[in-house]
Amino acid sequence: MVISLSAALLLAIVLVVMIRANSIKVGPAIVAALFGFFLASSNMAPDINRFLNSVADTISQIKL
Repeated sequence: MVISLSAALLLAIVLVVMIRANSIKVGPAIVAALFGFFLASSNMAPDINRFLNSVADTISQIKL
């Protein structure tokens, strides 16, 4: 839960920065956000969630 909230916040910040820098227009940003919203409610959501959790676990185990 904490990781998904952090990821959503990070992606929202990146999206706002990209809109302000004019590297992405508002229309495509809305389409991308809607795609993410509908993807989260699809049958693929649990698989994507498991994949992202495994990536987060792997990153947390890296020792520098």
